[in-house]
Amino acid sequence: MKIAFVTGGNKGIGLETARQLGAAGWKVVLGSRSTERGEAAVAELTGQGLDVELVQLDMTNPDSIAQAAATIQARYADLTLLINNAGMPGAFSSSFSTTREEDLRQAFEVNFFGTFRLNQQLLPLIQQNEGTIINVSTDMASLHFMQHTEHPLNCFDYNASKTASNAMTTAMAIELRDSRAQVFAVTPGFTKTDLNHNAEGGQSKEAGAAIIVGYATDGKRHNGEFLDVNGICAW
Repeated sequence: MKIAFVTGGNKGIGLETARQLGAAGWKVVLGSRSTERGEAAVAELTGQGLDVELVQLDMTNPDSIAQAAATIQARYADLTLLINNAGMPGAFSSSFSTTREEDLRQAFEVNFFGTFRLNQQLLPLIQQNEGTIINVSTDMASLHFMQHTEHPLNCFDYNASKTASNAMTTAMAIELRDSRAQVFAVTPGFTKTDLNHNAEGGQSKEAGAAIIVGYATDGKRHNGEFLDVNGICAW
């Protein structure tokens, strides 16, 4: 049985990613900070005939992350796919000058440090199982994109935390270079979610999740790549 762990799986792109993986025959372990919301999401997906179970996971809490990792190792030892989808926007600042340090620290705590802790604790299992880790990223994590796009969203708190996550992806990929396991980053692109208050003009959650699931299940080696709907992106 193919087993995937999707963090932040109780809503938005995470929930839709869990749904699409379940529909493709995967057993999905759904990570959710809120047990109540996580149980509601699991009930929704199992009601559709999908094989989904809940693991409580608070990305700001090292003890919660350690407990979740231990649960995965004990109950789901055949895990071959980890999708680090959980994230938060900080204050989604509008410029460098208006960024507050507390918002920057908050964004880093979830998007970088929380993901770092989970990756470090589950990497040995994924490597042993010759699996895949996907760090969900954003166009705005790309320094090249931010320098060359006509209308950059200069949300320094959020963007910088995701750029750091991209650096983590490359560091992990170097470590896995001679392994059959792999790690890469995927940006689903501008998608209407709670993170951006369902901003107008974004694609559907279904379309965003399909990009992630597509790369997760295409059977190709993407180790160390940063991918969007069109292929490889510049870091």
